Amino acid sequence: MKIKNKVYQSFGVLAVTALLSTTAWAADVPEDMALVPGGSFLMGVDKSVQVDTKKMTARQRLKYAVSREAFHDEGPAHMIILDPYYMDKHEVSNRHYGEFIKATGHPAPAYWDDHKRNKPDQPVSGVNWHDAKAYCSWANKRLPTEAEWEKAARGPEGFKYPWGNDFEATKANFGRKQEFTANVDSYPEGKSPYGLYNMAGNVFEWVQDWYAPDYYKFSQDVRNPQGPQYVISISKGGLKGAAKPAGKKKVIRGGSWFAPHQSVTTTHRFWNDPMNNSYGIGLGFRCAMNFEPDEQKRARSFYMKALIYIGAEKYQKANESIGMAIKSAPKNKEYQALKKLIEKELTR
Repeated sequence: MKIKNKVYQSFGVLAVTALLSTTAWAADVPEDMALVPGGSFLMGVDKSVQVDTKKMTARQRLKYAVSREAFHDEGPAHMIILDPYYMDKHEVSNRHYGEFIKATGHPAPAYWDDHKRNKPDQPVSGVNWHDAKAYCSWANKRLPTEAEWEKAARGPEGFKYPWGNDFEATKANFGRKQEFTANVDSYPEGKSPYGLYNMAGNVFEWVQDWYAPDYYKFSQDVRNPQGPQYVISISKGGLKGAAKPAGKKKVIRGGSWFAPHQSVTTTHRFWNDPMNNSYGIGLGFRCAMNFEPDEQKRARSFYMKALIYIGAEKYQKANESIGMAIKSAPKNKEYQALKKLIEKELTR
């Protein structure tokens, strides 16, 4: 009697058939996502700006006061510690956003009928922050924080661009080199070290955080920062007024197909009103997901994989999977029994 028949007898034909068609058990990392390891990384960048404003005319000083040189929001560089998490490899596509619309009745985004931007594998564009948040929630995910987005883009070496420290124009869609967005799996040579596509260019990506230009200067959030949260005014009489959100804009990251090359660095920060869905026809997003280590769930996943391999009569693969299950749950008698059956089949 074949071992897979014994499995069918133990668990039922319907149960095993369902397992064979379930992809959730077939991978440790969620489909189309990458695991970004936890740990510390250097967020932001220090810039030395040497400008003698005394030699400027009044008009020049006024212009400088609102320039990027004076309004440096990417620094100071500071050490951040993040727990591990998952991040979408691709920007959310029109295909996947269409499934969300069909399932929930959510309003279609701007440019949904624009034939230059509505192809299935192009990133959805023309979504506001609330749209992005709603989609991620529906997909059992969430928007990444600004810190998570930056670490996923920079990689363990803290690159200036997702692909490295040298600017290479062929590795991203920016500066109107195309008259529309590229497919979400385009520019594979520009992937980040964690395997994420188009972290530079294509569409600006919404993240969870409110925007504050001086957040890096004054924040004391070192572990899993969530961005500026509340502002409470303090007077001689104590606290004055209720706490309120610290900003009216949300952070967007990564540059877009029409934005200049200065915007595609991994540290570049920009912002937009959370209700705006049409900024430069390049507002999109990708989702993140918490990594929750659970040895029992991990063991069960490998156990289910073993059953799937048994159904396909791939006994060596099944043996490897059940071995991993036992490694996570060494006292589980059910896993040990299945391993004996697999090993018996291998010796036939």
